[in-house]
Amino acid sequence: MVIILRGGMDGLDVVRPVGDPAFAALRNQTLAEPGLDLDGYFQLHPALSDLMPLWGTGELGFVHAVSTPYRDKRSHFDGQDLLEAGTDSLGGQVRDGWLKRMLQHMPGVQADTAYAVGHSDLKLLNGAAPVANWAPDSDLRLSPQALRLAELVMESDPPMHAALAEAMSLAEAGRALGEIASAERTPPHMQIARYAADRLNRDPRIAAFSLNGWDTHRAQA
Repeated sequence: MVIILRGGMDGLDVVRPVGDPAFAALRNQTLAEPGLDLDGYFQLHPALSDLMPLWGTGELGFVHAVSTPYRDKRSHFDGQDLLEAGTDSLGGQVRDGWLKRMLQHMPGVQADTAYAVGHSDLKLLNGAAPVANWAPDSDLRLSPQALRLAELVMESDPPMHAALAEAMSLAEAGRALGEIASAERTPPHMQIARYAADRLNRDPRIAAFSLNGWDTHRAQA
């Protein structure tokens, strides 16, 4: 499962190298709210306290102070595109995503193997391999008569017939989860996570989705 948290996030505030003597001098405002100790050298931002149990059981790790070759520009949109492409630049002819390229080398890949979940354009799944798409508010409803008519119209066109069957199957699964979410008043990002978990408990092996709103470069404190 690949989850992209979109935005320009300040890694030195999320995972703080408080053990570095230069940090307090350079980022004193960051330390106004005490962080959560990770290993005596790094602290986690207090707003991410829900992650601490995962850290304690060894299920969470951080890869800090790393970067793509995209270092002398100012657009984190281009930076995200580069990460999803999995290349060292945005030039040239490569416009597919690294996850889709991997799928092209996996045996037996079908549309039900990998899912792009949500409304966001997931460039890491661009390319020539079958991937299914689903969004939380997808709600395709056809009467039995309309469905039968659509099936008859598309009967002589196998790709369209398969696409209709896939859309109806996805809509049915999503509707069932949506009814549960509505009863529980589940927020949209949790609906996405629940759907991905439901799919991965079946035949699919790969799911990818993204969540917006991870910008921390304005009103930093």
